[in-house]
Amino acid sequence: MKNVWMAVCSFLLFAGAAGAARAQGERIIVHPQDTGGALINPGMGWMFHHYDNNLKTYTVNLAPSDTVAEFPGVSSVYLRLDWSDLEPQEGKFNWSVVDTPMQKWVEAGKTVAFRFCTSEGELSEPYATPQWVEKAGAKGYHFNRQREIIPDGPIWEPDFEDPVFLEKLDHFLAAAAERYDGNLHVAFIDVGSFGVWGEGHTVASTRKPYSGGAIRRHIDLYKKHFKHTLLVANDDFMIQGRGIEVLGYARDQGLGLREDSILVEPGAHAYYHAFLAYNFCPRVPVILEPEHYGPSKDRGAWGDGHLLLQAIEDYHASYVTVHWYPREFLAANRDLINRINTRLGYRLQLVEASWPSEVQAAGAMAIGYAWRNAGVAPCLPGGHPAITLKDAQAGIAGVFVDEDFNVRELPIGPPDHAITISRKELGPKTEENDKPLLTFALPPANILKPGTYDLYISLGTATGEPVLALPLANDDGHRRYRLGSITITLER
Repeated sequence: MKNVWMAVCSFLLFAGAAGAARAQGERIIVHPQDTGGALINPGMGWMFHHYDNNLKTYTVNLAPSDTVAEFPGVSSVYLRLDWSDLEPQEGKFNWSVVDTPMQKWVEAGKTVAFRFCTSEGELSEPYATPQWVEKAGAKGYHFNRQREIIPDGPIWEPDFEDPVFLEKLDHFLAAAAERYDGNLHVAFIDVGSFGVWGEGHTVASTRKPYSGGAIRRHIDLYKKHFKHTLLVANDDFMIQGRGIEVLGYARDQGLGLREDSILVEPGAHAYYHAFLAYNFCPRVPVILEPEHYGPSKDRGAWGDGHLLLQAIEDYHASYVTVHWYPREFLAANRDLINRINTRLGYRLQLVEASWPSEVQAAGAMAIGYAWRNAGVAPCLPGGHPAITLKDAQAGIAGVFVDEDFNVRELPIGPPDHAITISRKELGPKTEENDKPLLTFALPPANILKPGTYDLYISLGTATGEPVLALPLANDDGHRRYRLGSITITLER
């Protein structure tokens, strides 16, 4: 036992950063602490608006080298622009408007998301749908800023059910999908071709009503072309008398949900449709877009911003957008942002880990752990725990993946009350979802040589590639986190 005791003592000297550690018989047990830091992970996080219904705001104003790296928790960038910006002439595309910022942000480690709009209701953007579509015979409506439909109105909005408009839109979406569908750097694409600002309504433009069938037709067009990238529906698809059924259709087609303009109004009217999230968030992300921060603040709707955090809780949001100039928003809301970062999306906490302090080569290594999701949303990308052993030169000597444990299954719960699922020695108090310790067969001594190895944990693919960031100390720079050490002895 002398060697075992020495191994445990040396581990205890190390384990302060990883949490409390102790030996239980011949097992090492650690209880890592959440570092409290912001995490950048797939399918969740803060999202900058690069373009916001024009080519002038918001992060488009930054220098090409400026990515506001100091803003914690930003995983993605939103490109919300008009069809007319991309196809100014029929069949002739200006993809550089997308590709330039896309490559900037991808190089900074971000994903991107798109909305291609067909109506803005603004004098500055009178033709969000290219004017050549109207000239090709598409029906539409000219109107003024008072939303009066008049023959010589300076702003034009298409009839969203017009067959010529739909034919031309079909061709545009085919070209966009050929270019971007299935791109791993594209987080999602909004079904944004219907309504003013792509929000699925005409309240701020012509106020023309459309049926639920019109919305379904647009969803079907996107589904026809985007077969691999996540599509997203707007909560306002159901307003103007269309009803919740149209969002049921979107859900059944696998679309995510987006709620625009949180905190347009103050107090109890800060948002209205949180009940919709329960039909979406178990399977697909929910995205929240607060009102433009400046106007919301000026009108008194923003207050101290705590209702944005409450909306994230109530909608079980995976993403939330920075709908303003990011540095100004960060300077005014740093504490709120930090609080949001501990809840937004998923946050996978390792509550406990255990392993034998010493194992013979070609022997059995029994691993235990307890995980919980401290975020508001499921870990939709999923991931498998992996144990990695590294030698003194930080070389990978062994990788052992738990393919039967997927963190996607971890339930969500209120703050500090998420349910833990464990691998442990089962007994009479075992919870329903707990699993027994997992035993890995170690390779023989000529492959995993006797010696002391650093033991790391990670979450990722079934082949052991780390994917998910964890709120743990001692990151190796590749999303593996050192928990302690293990000694491999000669076979007896």
